[in-house]
Amino acid sequence: MAVHRSDVMYDGSAKGSAAYGLTTFAGIMLCVVAVFQIMEGIAAIAVDNIYVRGVDYTYELSVQGWGWIHLIVGLIALGTGFGVILGNVWGYVLGIVIASLSALMNFAFIPHYPFWSMILIAFDALVVWALCTQMTRSDDHVTD
Repeated sequence: MAVHRSDVMYDGSAKGSAAYGLTTFAGIMLCVVAVFQIMEGIAAIAVDNIYVRGVDYTYELSVQGWGWIHLIVGLIALGTGFGVILGNVWGYVLGIVIASLSALMNFAFIPHYPFWSMILIAFDALVVWALCTQMTRSDDHVTD
């Protein structure tokens, strides 16, 4: 059974330092996106008139419904971000899933807050890229 070991991945070499920096970047970016999602969710739940209304859209939900979705995904993403920072493999995999889900969710939220949704989609893409890059680099350091 293959197990990823953090102490092997970050061996003090230039490659290990780059891998560590990339993983830390991905974890911090995931936490930042999570905090944005949580704030967006709270704003939609508490003050329902912040976001644009009256747009006919295929993925139509009430603004408060979107708020609850953003809040729940944001809380899960925050925990996952800490898992990534700690170097847990489950954090990498769940981080990719959560960031991808967040990007899709923000795509559906574009009619309510277009500019902000596109910024969060870009952050999510950075997180997915960083985590995928780290997972491919750490494949070189798999131990039995």
